[in-house]
Parts: sequence; C-alpha cells; structure tokens
Amino acid sequence: MRTERNLTRRLERVFARLDREPERPANLVMPRMSRHRVVLLGLTLAFYLAIVVAVLATTWLVAFDWQVMFFRPYQQWPEIHAFLDYWVVLGQRGPTAVMVMAWLGWRAWRQHTLRPLLMFGAALLLLNATVGAAKYGMGRAGPHYATVIGSNEMWKNGDIFPSGHTANAVVTWGILAYLASTPRARRWLSALSAVISLSVGLTTVYLGTHWLSDVLLGWAAGLLILLALPWIEPLVTRAEAVVLSLRDRLRSRRAGIGAAAPQPAASPAMAVQPVAAPAAEDAARAREPVSTARPGARPSALLAPGPHTPRGERTPPAGSRRPAAVRGTARTATTDPQRA
Repeated sequence: MRTERNLTRRLERVFARLDREPERPANLVMPRMSRHRVVLLGLTLAFYLAIVVAVLATTWLVAFDWQVMFFRPYQQWPEIHAFLDYWVVLGQRGPTAVMVMAWLGWRAWRQHTLRPLLMFGAALLLLNATVGAAKYGMGRAGPHYATVIGSNEMWKNGDIFPSGHTANAVVTWGILAYLASTPRARRWLSALSAVISLSVGLTTVYLGTHWLSDVLLGWAAGLLILLALPWIEPLVTRAEAVVLSLRDRLRSRRAGIGAAAPQPAASPAMAVQPVAAPAAEDAARAREPVSTARPGARPSALLAPGPHTPRGERTPPAGSRRPAAVRGTARTATTDPQRA
C-alpha cells in the first residue's frame, strides 16, 4: 500500500510540473543565418566538393580507402562486432525518424506549435533529395562489390557515395540541437549528435559496408543541411500559419453545427403567414354583405347546413342566410315532381 501511494504521489508531482510548463518558452531563439554560419557553410561546401573531386580523380584518398578495406577492421576486433551491429541502427532513417518524431511531437503538443515537426520534415526532405541524387548520380559500388583494385568504383550502379547512414545520423540527431530552447541544451545536444554521427560513420567502415571517403562525404552532406535550415524558417512559418488557419476553420464549423439545436419542421403556411391572419380574414368576411357572391364560391343552396366559421370568431345573422328568390326556387323545384 505504501509503495502504491508513493508511486501515485510521484506521478502527481510529474504531471504537476508538466502543467506548470509554459506553452512557449520565453527565451526561444530561432537560429539565424549569421555571418559565421555562412562562412561555415561555405567551408563545408568546399570540403564536400573536394571529396567528390578527389574520388573522381582517383587520388590518394581512393588508395587509402583500399588500404582500410584490406585491413578489415571487423576481423581485427571481432569482440565488438555484435554491439556495433545494433549501434549502426542509430543511423537508419526509419527507426531514428520514429524516435525523434515522437519526441518532437510531444514538444509540439506541449508548446502549441508545429515548428518542431515541420522543421524535421523539411530537413528529411532535403536529406532525401540531396543525398539520394548524389548516390544515384555517381553510382559508386561498395567495398564488398569492388572489382578492380585501386579504382574508384564509380558509375557501377551503386548507391553508397555519400554514406546515407552517416548523413542521416548528422541530420536526425542534429535537429534536436537545432531546435533546443536553451543554450545549455543546445550545447549538450550538439555534443551528443556529434558523437553519434561520428561513431555511426566509423561503424559502417568497421563493418565494411562503406569506404572511408563515403563517410567523409556523408558528414559534409548532413552538416550542409543543418547549416542551411535557417533559410527554410520563413517557409516553415508560412506552412504553420496555413495549417493552423485550416484547423481553426474546421473547429468553427464544428462548433456552429453543434450549437444549432434541432427545431420542429414548420409548414410553409406557418412560415409565411402570421398567426393573426385567420382572425383578420374572418373579420373582413363578417363586414361583407351576405348577398354578395364571392368568385369561386359554391352556391348557397348546395352548402351543407350549419355555420361554416367558428361561433367564437363571429355571430351569424338572424334568420336564414339564403335570399328570398333562392328559397322560392328551391321550394318550386322540390314540389313540382309531386304535383306531376
């Protein structure tokens, strides 16, 4: 019983802290394209192009790739092979995207903003477009499919240059540091993402699935995407405004439908004529002379006996309502057959 009470109290404290969390952090600063970031972006782009040119020209970098491949690191340290088989999953796009999206989704729900999810989606879209185009454009074959010793293995219908695991690790874990709300969290997350991306890249070299130059180009490709994210901030802001406006419209429509209470269906006569119309019509009929024949009315001799309007609305005149001529005609018509 005490254990359950203590657990309940701890959960209540956790939820109380969550409730006290502000919707939007007061010190939230969006990264901007500063001069230092532009310089770093230019240096990274130059490094990216240098790696591509060095591999295409079959320079010393390609020779070093072959030396590392012949060294076979997975045979030199076989005791860590099982652990690295699981560690390299941190660079796979599917599992890492699910984990990071779950965390960013929780942050978006707590802070009432779609910016974390939209920025992550934009980063993954850039990653697929740039890295995928480079992979299939250069078509480099991996170490396990190499045929000519010392060649760069380009244009062999491969898809390993640059390393997708490495670039994905840089972008997926680096986006957490980019979206951090405090400078301290940004520093810690930057260090963590650097360790994960570096280790994942070297793990692919250890397993023999990538050349070392593939990993170098993957690091540069992922870093280029992270450095270019401030340029996408205006587009993300517009997309968030559009999505929120659509959400508000749907909510207003649902609220309007729910507020309208069902009412009984009214007949067209009730909807058009006021309630006092029958009384006014009866008063007008009472003022008419009795002998006046209205167009479209049946002859009085053919009417059923008795009053045709309620007595409460008007009092019928004394005596018979039929004219004398009509009464005489009716009597003659009824007695002539008997005389015959």
